[in-house]
Amino acid sequence: MSIERKRILYLISVTARVVLGAVFVYAGFIKLIDPKAFAVFISRYDIVPQILLVPVAIGLPALEFLAGLALIMNIRGSLTVIFSLLFLFVSVLGYGILNNLNVDCGCFSEEDIKGFNSLRIAFYRDLIMIAMASYIYAYRRFLRQGKVSRIFRLKNKYQEE
Repeated sequence: MSIERKRILYLISVTARVVLGAVFVYAGFIKLIDPKAFAVFISRYDIVPQILLVPVAIGLPALEFLAGLALIMNIRGSLTVIFSLLFLFVSVLGYGILNNLNVDCGCFSEEDIKGFNSLRIAFYRDLIMIAMASYIYAYRRFLRQGKVSRIFRLKNKYQEE
């Protein structure tokens, strides 16, 4: 793999990491400013028991905020937390879509697009963020260490035989 190609892949990885981290910092911060409004969003999904609404309405945005900061600073484990949160969010949004819930996403603030389409848009947006997180993981696991070139060499070796 050429040095130029490695540099481009590295820049894509850093950009994806910073953008993804910034989205989580922003989303967590907006919800931490008004946890009552976020608790209302959560309650509309009817998934979290009433007694856990306040801890979730404070804890989840705090986790988002801290995980986003940690990802921007490239702290070990932050990508796993972000990926887990995205999986949780996609699951909840999928639940809302499958049950035809006419609720706001609650992902950022009340300025989110209203209603059922909000859930679909947020669902697809979260899938894109999962793809970004997957790229960062793949870069760290394979591309940065040059394992991709070894994988392609093995693939070509077996194709020739």
